[in-house]
Amino acid sequence: MSTPPWKQTKPTAGASSTKTKLTPESIEWARARAKAAGRRYPNLVDNMAATTRQRESSQPDSGKLRP
Repeated sequence: MSTPPWKQTKPTAGASSTKTKLTPESIEWARARAKAAGRRYPNLVDNMAATTRQRESSQPDSGKLRP
């Protein structure tokens, strides 16, 4: 099993560690995901999934878009 996100070390400075500001659409997607899971607010995992989804959708040549 992999290390949980809250126990991982912070990434070092570089191109891949730039912060990603969630768009309003991504925020709503994270909220909907949390609500579907029975939570009032999105947690770290919901926000990470929304960030990954946002990054993948901004690069359509990756070929692995999430629904």
